[in-house]
Amino acid sequence: MRFDDQTVVITGAAGGLGQAYAVEFARLGARLMLCDLKDCAETAALAQDAGGEALTAKVDVTSTSELESMAARAAEANGRIDVLVNNAAWWGNLKLERFDEVAEELWDATMAVNVKGVWLACRAAARHMKSGEGGSIINIASLAATYGMANVIHYTTSKAAVIGLTRGLARELGRYQVRVNAVAPNIVSTQAAADFFGDKLDAALNATQSQQAIRRPLRTSDVVGAVLWLASDLSRMTTGQTLMVDGGVTFL
Repeated sequence: MRFDDQTVVITGAAGGLGQAYAVEFARLGARLMLCDLKDCAETAALAQDAGGEALTAKVDVTSTSELESMAARAAEANGRIDVLVNNAAWWGNLKLERFDEVAEELWDATMAVNVKGVWLACRAAARHMKSGEGGSIINIASLAATYGMANVIHYTTSKAAVIGLTRGLARELGRYQVRVNAVAPNIVSTQAAADFFGDKLDAALNATQSQQAIRRPLRTSDVVGAVLWLASDLSRMTTGQTLMVDGGVTFL
């Protein structure tokens, strides 16, 4: 599996899983556009050390103009956009609370980043994919959506919306040879997970692991592998699907 001469756009690329995607795509020859509200310089350096080329952009995924400018820059620099990994999400700064305690402003902010942001990024990238040779869009959903995670209803709902958006876009974009799929991982021990669960992270990891058919902790490489497969020609007839990377908690 190689991505030589392919342009891969990754949102939420400053750290965590976004950074892991970037490094592996770079190792496999991709040219990257790395986007985040935070500085992506560290990720870009790691990607270049891995043998790839990387551009960076400070992007708010709720901004149409910033996403369209980023996509145009990526396409202009590399001739096209082949892959979009929609990784940016509002999670680590949320907290566990009952559904009727969630502030309306927080609900709106979560939907703006996790749903509207995914839609806008898909729109910006798909314009370039449709005018070229097609491409692959991978939206990062979550086990929270398919399992029905309680006490974080704004996050759970937003990730369920990502799955619905993925299915609808797959219907619309298939005629242009653009595939749209989602990856729904279980909890991975990243900084965002640590920020969300705090001192309950180990308990959360143990609780989810106890429900897995394959009872070992989910590794970053497990999620990266699923994304790479969906980005590659190996999955060229797969679209509209949600690939569960959860050790066998949910069977779709």
